[in-house]
Amino acid sequence: MIAFVRGEVAAVTLNSAVLEVGGVGLELMCTPGTLATLRVGRSATLPTSMVVREDSLTIFGFLDDDEKQIFEIVQTASGVGPKVAQAIVAVMSPDDVRRAISTEDVKALTRVPGIGQKGAQRIILELKDRIGPPVGVHHPAAVAAAVPAWRDQVQQGLIGLGWSAKESEKAVDAVALEAGDAPDVGALLRAALRTLSKA
Repeated sequence: MIAFVRGEVAAVTLNSAVLEVGGVGLELMCTPGTLATLRVGRSATLPTSMVVREDSLTIFGFLDDDEKQIFEIVQTASGVGPKVAQAIVAVMSPDDVRRAISTEDVKALTRVPGIGQKGAQRIILELKDRIGPPVGVHHPAAVAAAVPAWRDQVQQGLIGLGWSAKESEKAVDAVALEAGDAPDVGALLRAALRTLSKA
């Protein structure tokens, strides 16, 4: 099991990052919020979770251990695989997930692409006694260096979560005023998803 990866960031794509560790490039699947904190050529340490399938071996990278823990816990609910688990941590902070499950907030969970009403109810039922209360962990803001870059990251994040390019573009336009001088890609992605869920 690979618990974390530390190395120089060799590349950042729309949904993954490559970290060079001892001369080997490891590709980590990450949310847009996590990718926004990485810079090519700089060193980074990311907690990781490895998902082994018959035909693949995938490493997921996270902003912190709290996000990783939520990713792993939600997968213990029936019907939740790594793709949906990653969508959950992309759309909601760890405390938002705990709060939604502990207060039985079905609506909050159905904002995540891939989770319908029945799926949300099943997650709540199966995880309510195990998820724990919100812990109030402060997450470092995912700040994008270049202002225009956040638009592409948010849009590609939405496309990666299953929305069409046209829907994603409209959602990005809807939250553009919230970006300000130092866009928080994770927060903007969550805001964009809220606008899509209302549509």
